[in-house]
Amino acid sequence: MAVENRFKSLVEVEKVKVREPGVIILTGPSSCGKGEVANALCRTLSIRPEAHLSMGEILRSTFRGAKEDPDFAELLATKYELSAQTNIFDCVDTTESLSAKVRSYQSSLEKYFQKTGMDLFTSQLEWLEFCTMNGLLVPNRWTENFVAAHIEQARSTREETFILDGYPRTERAAEHLLDFLASMDIPVLKVLHLSISRQEMMSRAQARGRADDDKESLHKRFQFYIENVQPSVDFMKTKLGSDRIALIDAHQPVYDDTPQGPQFNLDASINAVVTSVLRAMGVPRVVLNDILNGDSK
Repeated sequence: MAVENRFKSLVEVEKVKVREPGVIILTGPSSCGKGEVANALCRTLSIRPEAHLSMGEILRSTFRGAKEDPDFAELLATKYELSAQTNIFDCVDTTESLSAKVRSYQSSLEKYFQKTGMDLFTSQLEWLEFCTMNGLLVPNRWTENFVAAHIEQARSTREETFILDGYPRTERAAEHLLDFLASMDIPVLKVLHLSISRQEMMSRAQARGRADDDKESLHKRFQFYIENVQPSVDFMKTKLGSDRIALIDAHQPVYDDTPQGPQFNLDASINAVVTSVLRAMGVPRVVLNDILNGDSK
């Protein structure tokens, strides 16, 4: 015991911070836990919660802002050619494949908006809202512009480290993002690629009980991940170098022994993934316990 005490650290590390401003990119399949990891990174790496830029939140703030703020709606219409008055079937974004995709969701669209005739007129903003709330991709032009505008307008992107969660999702988007970040002199500090299996993704998605989480939709989402998200990570690896990319196993279940048998411990499981993330960010192993224990107090 005396030997153990002699080597026990007399200091406790409560917080660490990233050395320089830049972006941490979080990517992976649906339901891989990007939001939970981003929140944990904010707490443990002294990143302001406002510097967590979620792709979903960027899109949600866009269509909500257009509904609530006439000036913002006017900005969207004039600067980004996106409005509630413009038909998705007859606009700058219209393609045969997009029109077919929108019409394939006609019944779901009409149920969501409680109106008919959406195979003839669905506004750009209605399609943006429907896609955002149902986990569907919106036209590339929209995501590229919204992400760029959000980064450019956010104070955190030039003064602090910030997290970009859920973007890019295609190789084209990755190329556009890296070019834009370079033009802004914003370095990519790390790309954290969270990985789970198809079965685990389906299990997590079905557990949350969303109406659109049926088996067919989930299979399509995972296939999209295989065909698009993974290549986008490979592209960033080629452009940034392998040292900037970290593949993280996002399925690290922890079970507690109880009289009733093994019991899944959600917090400990999240901590296991966060530990892997922090190690990939360069946090020394000797301070990880201090940081995570302090985070749970």
